[in-house]
Amino acid sequence: WDDADFSQGIGTTWYQEYSTLTSTQDPFVHNVEAKIEKYLKTHYVAKWTLKVTWEKAPAYPSQQDDTQTNTYQAVLTTDGNRSFALLLYQDGGMRWDYTELAADNVLIGFS
Repeated sequence: WDDADFSQGIGTTWYQEYSTLTSTQDPFVHNVEAKIEKYLKTHYVAKWTLKVTWEKAPAYPSQQDDTQTNTYQAVLTTDGNRSFALLLYQDGGMRWDYTELAADNVLIGFS
């Protein structure tokens, strides 16, 4: 994601924490575990998971325009030994105009 700007009152951010050390697990946590097991081919049981959601977030600098927003989530999870980050985007939810970015050498990925 890029630099979101909520200063114009457009968009919402919220989070939910899932502590699963001693309780039954939420279906969302089971879904996260299943994704990790499917794509990484490793057994995984989460002890803690955090989901942060940005809904209809406008890019910086924000204007009174909610047509170019982005909806996405970051999910952080750990089993106490290994940690994973999942970045999830709403299908069709990325509507930021990348041609308006200050930098023109943007890379997508990780290092």
